[in-house]
Amino acid sequence: MLEWIQKPRSPNCVNSAPNVLVRSSPHASSISPGPGFALTEAAPGEEAGHSRFGGRAMLEPGTPWPTCEGFPLSLLAVLDTDALAPWLGDLLPAQTGLLNFFYLDSDSEQCDPAVYELALKFDTSDPQVGRVIAARSAHAVETNPPVRSSVFTPVAWAASPGFAFPDTWDPAWRTLDLGPEADDRARAMPDLYIEELLTDWSERPGALDSEDIAFGRPEFPTGSSPVGAFPRAEDPNDYHHLLQLSGYGPYGWGLGGDDGWMHWSIPTEALQAGDFSRAIATPDIW
Repeated sequence: MLEWIQKPRSPNCVNSAPNVLVRSSPHASSISPGPGFALTEAAPGEEAGHSRFGGRAMLEPGTPWPTCEGFPLSLLAVLDTDALAPWLGDLLPAQTGLLNFFYLDSDSEQCDPAVYELALKFDTSDPQVGRVIAARSAHAVETNPPVRSSVFTPVAWAASPGFAFPDTWDPAWRTLDLGPEADDRARAMPDLYIEELLTDWSERPGALDSEDIAFGRPEFPTGSSPVGAFPRAEDPNDYHHLLQLSGYGPYGWGLGGDDGWMHWSIPTEALQAGDFSRAIATPDIW
């Protein structure tokens, strides 16, 4: 049967998950929540370092501004990993510093009209339309964007640590043994099956509850699985989530027709090596 058990925290890792979902069987499998942060607008003194939506990029001098066929991408967010690293354990290499998240803005009121035709040439998850650039904190400076790049009013973020659990469409569910008693509906929507079996599932300790999340796991409310956004022949379970960014709301930025959530992910081995050039955008648009 499936069990929701308490797993003791490791004394050597501040972010060790307090619980884990397992199946008791000869071939037991498990899903542990991912440590992450709920990002909310910060009150004075609550800022998570330089973490924020919008504003100007924090780049090292001489770093080229990312482009798509010569058209400048727009900065959407900055994460200050120096402020977040203690909760993430050994996930990031030391002194990763600041992560700048860029995307081709073709939806906001600020976007350059010339970008519309360009955006039609690319899939929303094409590596050319999204970029993540790291900068060492001691060397990074606010960098003015080139002409035609959108600049959004900065919103400083507070970061509350917690654990992100896989949603219905997370490929992690493929790794869990649901057992012979699970029917087709359970296998199609395993998280709902789990909620019905485990009455205390909604009371998961430390679960993140936010539309804006750093690290952890992504949520895809439309059921648009991230699987199709990853390169062919690559297992999405080998990727790690970097940032989930909600559209519209307080930010004045949107994605797609009515709205959408933006995500960036990266192969876990590239993340641990500090190679953010391999990060890709995995948007969910509705």
